[in-house]
Amino acid sequence: MTLTLKKFQEQQDQAENSEQHKDDAFREIIASCRSLSKYETNIKSALPQILSAIVAASFHIVIGISLAYSAILIPQLEQPGSDVPITKAQSSWIASIIVIMVPIGSLVAGVMMEFLGRLNTIKLAAIPCVAGWVAIALANNFTWIMVGRVLTGFACALGTSPAIVYITEVARPDMRGSLISSGPTLASLGMVIAYAKGAFMDWRLVSWICIIYTIVPVLLIQLFVPESPVWLVSKGRIEDAARSLRFLYKKYPQPEHTDQPLSEMHLNALLKERETKIAEAEKNVNRHGVQQSKLRGFLKPTGYKPMIILFWFFLIQQFSGIYITLFFAVTFIQDVGTEVNAFTASIFVGLTRFTMSLLNAWLLKRFPRRQLVMVSTTGMAICMFVSGLFTLWIKEGTTTLTWIPVVGLLLYVCASMIGLLTIPWTMTAELFPTDIRGIAHSISYSMANLLMFFAVQSYRTITDLLGGAYAVQWMFAVVSVIGFFFALFFLPETHGKSLAEIEAFFAGKTQPQRVPTERATKPSVTEHLIRSPSREAKLKEVELMLKNKNGA
Repeated sequence: MTLTLKKFQEQQDQAENSEQHKDDAFREIIASCRSLSKYETNIKSALPQILSAIVAASFHIVIGISLAYSAILIPQLEQPGSDVPITKAQSSWIASIIVIMVPIGSLVAGVMMEFLGRLNTIKLAAIPCVAGWVAIALANNFTWIMVGRVLTGFACALGTSPAIVYITEVARPDMRGSLISSGPTLASLGMVIAYAKGAFMDWRLVSWICIIYTIVPVLLIQLFVPESPVWLVSKGRIEDAARSLRFLYKKYPQPEHTDQPLSEMHLNALLKERETKIAEAEKNVNRHGVQQSKLRGFLKPTGYKPMIILFWFFLIQQFSGIYITLFFAVTFIQDVGTEVNAFTASIFVGLTRFTMSLLNAWLLKRFPRRQLVMVSTTGMAICMFVSGLFTLWIKEGTTTLTWIPVVGLLLYVCASMIGLLTIPWTMTAELFPTDIRGIAHSISYSMANLLMFFAVQSYRTITDLLGGAYAVQWMFAVVSVIGFFFALFFLPETHGKSLAEIEAFFAGKTQPQRVPTERATKPSVTEHLIRSPSREAKLKEVELMLKNKNGA
């Protein structure tokens, strides 16, 4: 009996020593985390990541020009005496054909970025883009304009998907949303450029100038931006990944309590993640020794749930009129019956979109996604209802305030930029797990552009069916209201969450129920650190536990 009690006492002492050792270890972890936390909001330390993200996204400038180009091209071609006359049906195809090519380009980009790398895919996108602008500039009929639009549309997809995936992989979590939004921001800048040049230049000259906007981003990427370390590690290029990480984290300080640079810590984490994924892949080898397809990932909740959410999100986005007013900006302004010059007004639309896109980067960093979408859709609904009402009164001749629909359109653009325009695109990179992110992003991006094609292609048909521009604006208002309730009840929140946390949410993972024993009612520091909902809460609560424990 004495021997048993003695043995039990020894085991108890060992457990206490082990627990004390863990507590000491966690004290060091907490101190290291504290020393790094002050740099998380330090912009200077993130400058290499910001530079890399913006340069990688700079191809979006020519993408924005390509999207808005139809707005300045169609009115010039429809003018009497045009050297390339077109019909209304042909104008719809000129506006929408660029969108229908994006799904094809996105699928190609998904494969290319996995085999060639994120940045090399962007560089290759310049080839069809330059060819497309040359075809448009030299076009002497409708067919050649369509060829040019097809090529530029294909290039838009090749350059967009890799840039967003690249930013997702190199940006730190607290800046990821803001840096991803740099793509739409630069695209908005491209739209301003297109509207401004279209107001004063012939459409052929604009096409020639666009070649410059295509080549410059490729040169900047080649000279200043390293390839994604995530992709490099996945291909076994460890030394290249180390160089990339050293560049991305060269402004970060040396962490306390360790001699290992922060870039090496991230490299080790990537290597560990790669080993885990290789082990998982080996488990997924079937009896014939053939690895199962990545498509199996879409049969899991982490694959199909985000895809369903994004389908409805993009459907609401497209038929709320956001991109219809972009592709037909000049025509839309002319249809409301305003006396304001439509080309001049389109420049203000572009400037408004660009200005709000700069603000949007801050909004994405500061506020939850769902709240932004709800505010955005509310503002859009109000603006389109009021604008549609005055458009009807202008048509009936009961008001002389013809400028109000233009102001309503500008405010509508402001509201859309708060959330509904940008957040769906941001979520295409955030919602999917790493193993299918490249392909899933391309598929969801393709799906979004198919919906955009149907929306843009049907604009003039919908206008005729509903009876005029005022009814179309009211339709946009109704869809915006639907978007509000979609965000309220179905849209998941991703703000401030790591990609692993987002994946766990869709997987439905919850912490296991703990056994109701005496020890369970007093969790250890280790257990509490794991179970705490956020890192800041973990650090504060664990410090308190250690303090109380030492005091006891």
